[in-house]
Amino acid sequence: MGVSPPIRQAPPDTFPRKGGRVVKLLPASLWARVLKRRLPTSLWGRSLLIIVLPVLVMQVAVTWAFFDMHWQTVTARLSEGLAGDIAWASESYADDPTPRNLEIIADRAQRSMSLSVDLREGDVLPEEPDRGPIGVIDRTLEEALRSRVDRPVWFSTTRYPAYVDIRVQHPDGVLRVIAPRERAVATQAHIFVVWLFIATVMLMGVAILFIRNQVRAIERLAEAAEAFGRGETSERFKPHGAREVRAAARAFMDMRDRIQRHIEQRTALLASVSHDLRTPLTRLRLELALAPPFKRASAMRGDLDEMEHMIDEYLAFARGEAGEAAQTVSVGALLADAGEDVRRAGAEVEVAAPENLTASLRPLSIKRALANLAGNAAAHGDHVRLAARALPSGGLEITVEDDGPGIPDDMHEEAFRPFSRLDASRNQNRKGVGLGLAIARDVARSHGGDITLGRSDLGGLRAAIRLPG
Repeated sequence: MGVSPPIRQAPPDTFPRKGGRVVKLLPASLWARVLKRRLPTSLWGRSLLIIVLPVLVMQVAVTWAFFDMHWQTVTARLSEGLAGDIAWASESYADDPTPRNLEIIADRAQRSMSLSVDLREGDVLPEEPDRGPIGVIDRTLEEALRSRVDRPVWFSTTRYPAYVDIRVQHPDGVLRVIAPRERAVATQAHIFVVWLFIATVMLMGVAILFIRNQVRAIERLAEAAEAFGRGETSERFKPHGAREVRAAARAFMDMRDRIQRHIEQRTALLASVSHDLRTPLTRLRLELALAPPFKRASAMRGDLDEMEHMIDEYLAFARGEAGEAAQTVSVGALLADAGEDVRRAGAEVEVAAPENLTASLRPLSIKRALANLAGNAAAHGDHVRLAARALPSGGLEITVEDDGPGIPDDMHEEAFRPFSRLDASRNQNRKGVGLGLAIARDVARSHGGDITLGRSDLGGLRAAIRLPG
């Protein structure tokens, strides 16, 4: 006895087809991801979708119920009534096929049934049926005529726009009946469609206005938070919208006030510390200048310069130039000033920027960031390139490149940490305190942008500041 081969079952997510081929179906998780990507991501789009989908589903259900339960039923009753009148006219003529009887039938049909009846002697029914685009009308009328009329019947619902052409075969010719279209089909369905369309438009209009008002309140709150994050001082906006949105706006305003008070207190403290530290440094520098020459004088001057530089860096990092107002400045002029600092440091500099390139920036903050980046480039390389260009999105990109040793890719994020010197990767300037890149990133982010590091064409480090338009 032979052994039957094992039955191979199609794995899950497959569908067998004819010919032995197997069609693989996409997994459910992939379908979910594809659907999620197609859905709107904004609150406005999702809120509108929440309103639109139920309305569309309701429209489809109501329309289906209307045409299935009402329109088809009414059309069937009308077709049955018309078929009964046609059967009466045909049978009456068959009982007495005389011109006098035909005249009486036509007169009664015209007065009582709004039907036009005449006889085409010697004609036969057309062989090809004439059907309209809406098949349910023709099917309903055909079923009614076949059930009521015992003779061959042909009809057309498209020959005349407002009438139905019905023909019955008799031995001496064709009995033709012209009936108004409303006798065979319910012609008032367009009123329901128009009413449904108008109601939908009104509902969608109200929903759009309501959702837009609610979303606008959230957008204004987001704009205020973004402006505050960039350090811009804007007018206090009035909370509006839903109760939860107003509560969030009031909480944000309270938080903003607390942060501003903290910044003001810190600024005042830093100003006091700066005055208290600079006074003894100035006194020491004056005493050193008045003292007679001695062996350690140059070393002491270097120590004082280093201390003053460190104090400037600490204060700049803590202050962040947050209170500075934005101005429209020439980017080329900023790069030219940074280039002069590079030349004074003993490095070759190349400046490339369009003459008419301007941007709304905080000049002192950007100058400090460019000075830090250019100073680092001049300290670790012999050739420095400063460039700027307008981005297609409307933003601005400023790059600082050098031909120095650079920074390894895995240490780029570490370089932005405050007080990180990266002695193992770069020959750090002895006056540096590890705050140059941290201050530059803080300035870029306060403008709503960021700074990234990469490999330069010159062989060293490439620092790119990207600012929004």
